Amino acid sequence: MKAKKRIGIVGAAGYTGGELLRILYRHPQVELAFAQSESQAGKSVSEVHRDFAGELDLLFCSEIDWEAADLVFLCRGHGASKSLMEQHPAPSNVRIIDLSMDFRWQSGQPNGEQGFVYGLPELHPHAIRSAQRVANPGCFATAIQLALLPLAQAGELNSTYITGVTGSTGAGQQLQESLHFSWRANNISPYKALRHQHMGEIRASLERLQPRLPDLHFVPWRGDFTRGIFLSALCTYESGLKAAQQLYSDFFQTAAYTHLSPDPIDLKQVINTNKCLLHLEWEAGQLVIHCALDNLLKGAAGQAVQNMNLMFGWDETIGLQLKPIAF
Repeated sequence: MKAKKRIGIVGAAGYTGGELLRILYRHPQVELAFAQSESQAGKSVSEVHRDFAGELDLLFCSEIDWEAADLVFLCRGHGASKSLMEQHPAPSNVRIIDLSMDFRWQSGQPNGEQGFVYGLPELHPHAIRSAQRVANPGCFATAIQLALLPLAQAGELNSTYITGVTGSTGAGQQLQESLHFSWRANNISPYKALRHQHMGEIRASLERLQPRLPDLHFVPWRGDFTRGIFLSALCTYESGLKAAQQLYSDFFQTAAYTHLSPDPIDLKQVINTNKCLLHLEWEAGQLVIHCALDNLLKGAAGQAVQNMNLMFGWDETIGLQLKPIAF
């Protein structure tokens, strides 16, 4: 039996780091080398991620031990990963998956001298399999790209209007007014309308398939729930519903986790899974693409583990057979 791969997590105390710990703790091919957190160093993981009570005997550490790991996930805030890599370069033999914006595409090329590959498995799994460093996509970026990639590949993506709602975990753990229960409960509000930070990486990926990209207009919303993304994209498409369904079915034919549903979809079908579900509606030359995924899993930690599986040459579903909440 081959030795398990040793995995480290930098910034393991946050939402994404916690989700990675939950997946990797049960992943049959890996063992946890370290869980780093400057703010929680010395504490037991189960003191912070309390669902681990009685299970995981591991302490948060303050330092990053590159030599102890075969692969390290970076789960720090935007800007911190690039600074870390500059100040404390990782050995060339250590694989890196970064979950911040620091090394994602911004203008059509990998943002970076440090050789990161953009980690959307449905777009180019072969590049991920041969990569040493992967930049994990953002949560809204994943959802919007999966909703639009088949149209872009066919050169049929027209000016598109997108609206999407996300749960409170999409804003991270740092306290702000819109995360207070008394504000969030029974409430909904738009934010960053037409200027969301993920639009750069979205356009960069779509332009690889359709260089003359039309206007994309996106209005995100804060929802009254903790996790998940549900979005709808509207664009002109003259070929009808059956042609659109065939286009999407063909594009995602080999995708492990992105599925076209013939029936209307809802958020609970994907929560606590690495799935992305799509559903199409068409009327009078207008196509609506509905998309649902879990922002912490397919939009972050789950997709990062999917990328790790590809990088090590494993079946990309290992460790990700997760149960949806359903009700």
